[in-house]
Amino acid sequence: MTTPTSKTIMLDTPIKRGQQTINEVTVRKPNAGELRGLSLSSLLTLDVNELGKLLPRITTPILHEPDIQQLDPADLVELGTGAISFFVKKDKQEALSPTA
Repeated sequence: MTTPTSKTIMLDTPIKRGQQTINEVTVRKPNAGELRGLSLSSLLTLDVNELGKLLPRITTPILHEPDIQQLDPADLVELGTGAISFFVKKDKQEALSPTA
């Protein structure tokens, strides 16, 4: 089983950016360099400030600080959970998500 390297999150509350409306965001697996300067323990507790630093590095479209500040809390948690789910080793992910 291959482990996906990205997840697409449908937002409950779309983000307005000028004339653009963002309805979904793809979160991709970060590499170690993209975690530089961040506290992994803070990310694992979904610390808003740490997520605000990580998400612009790993989202498509890129979410900038003003975008993150206007996120619905449920969407922020979903994006954060999507991001930190990549911190689990492949064999552990398979054990946590068995196929039916």
